[in-house]
Amino acid sequence: MVLEKLGDALRETLRKIAGASHISPELIKELVRDIQRALLQSDVNVKLALDLSKQIETRALDEKPPAGMTAREHVVRIVHQELVNALGTPKEFKLGPQKIMMVGLYGQGKTTTTGKLAKYLKRKGLSLGLVAADVHRPAAYDQLAQIGEQIQVPVFGDSNNTDAAKVVNDGLKEFDDLDIVIVDTAGRHALDDDLIDEMKTVSKILNPDEIFLVMDATVGQQAGPQAQAFHDAVGVSGVVLTKLDGSAKGGGALSAVAVTNAPIVFVGTGENLDNLEKLDPDRFISRLLGMGDLQTLLERAEEVMDASTAEDTAKKMLSGKFTLIDMREQMEALTKMGPLGKVMEMVPGMSGMMKKGQVEETQKRLEKFKVLMNSMTKEELENPKLIKRSRINRIAMGSGSDPQEIRDLLKQYNQSRKMMANIGGNRRMQQRMMKQFGKGDMKL
Repeated sequence: MVLEKLGDALRETLRKIAGASHISPELIKELVRDIQRALLQSDVNVKLALDLSKQIETRALDEKPPAGMTAREHVVRIVHQELVNALGTPKEFKLGPQKIMMVGLYGQGKTTTTGKLAKYLKRKGLSLGLVAADVHRPAAYDQLAQIGEQIQVPVFGDSNNTDAAKVVNDGLKEFDDLDIVIVDTAGRHALDDDLIDEMKTVSKILNPDEIFLVMDATVGQQAGPQAQAFHDAVGVSGVVLTKLDGSAKGGGALSAVAVTNAPIVFVGTGENLDNLEKLDPDRFISRLLGMGDLQTLLERAEEVMDASTAEDTAKKMLSGKFTLIDMREQMEALTKMGPLGKVMEMVPGMSGMMKKGQVEETQKRLEKFKVLMNSMTKEELENPKLIKRSRINRIAMGSGSDPQEIRDLLKQYNQSRKMMANIGGNRRMQQRMMKQFGKGDMKL
């Protein structure tokens, strides 16, 4: 997960609140010390960590819980709100026709991020093309072309042309009929005069709606000065932080950039081309604290499932009446939504419940379940109660599996059916979950 150590520390801290018989001033002070320690260990600026923890302490001691909210829920809500505020105001990013210019230093993941952004926008139903304007780095065009082929997005470039301005001008003509053009520019080991001049020339020709600076989160608190330097040079409109998943300095990078004039727009959360997400401070912190992110989960589901089908399946699941066919469809949709570990982060209470090895094992188990279901008849999929010993043996032989694996699948199916039925009938559970964020009732 993104900022795993920070998330683990914060969730452990909040568990002290959940397990306490009452909320005392001493417990609040202990909570604040733990939060402060967690922030500092994640490379958050000392002054910011102290100011943030002090603000949490003051509010938790002085404010009374709103009507209908317990003291525990109120403290958790304060922690959530203050962490969200620390990330700053989210950058508005329109999903419509536009031209985007990608800039950054060499080795920050700019070209890969260009591909990730293209895939993100393509999933939103937009047509787009990529322009390879890095005319200095060997094989830069080839790298972007390979990425474009993977995500089925056209790429314009000329590996023999060293004139970035001409490549961009020709690329604009080539993609004139598309919604979005993304230009991948050259990088340098440092922000020197040559790089600034080339960026300004490309910007003048492109006239971009957005200029995104791609930065490696491992630079920590140095992300702030770097972002400011690029912003002063070419007017950066937003920052994309890469390698946030594996960086111990991710907290420093997030907090440092948040206080500049170039807000964070996207964060890279892994090596896969799907691992890019729009930074919404509210949603981001919710996942970090183990509270889930139902809104993003629903958006991901909508991207991979037909809306009417999704609604119908959801109703079946929450009523406990869904079949193995429905379960298989959900597994396939889940696979399309991304790695299981990242999907679990969005489910309230699930973040941190399974370690990396357990997540990988569960992923393999789900793949095996799909193989087993593909060996079943339509009648068996629609009515799992029919699957007794003789049918189990036939399915095992047809799928090259052990009969016990079919029994495990049926057990998992029955457990899921009962659990979803319980959730579907428990409005209080849904209301308590949403109340922590000061939001209204959740409609299913």
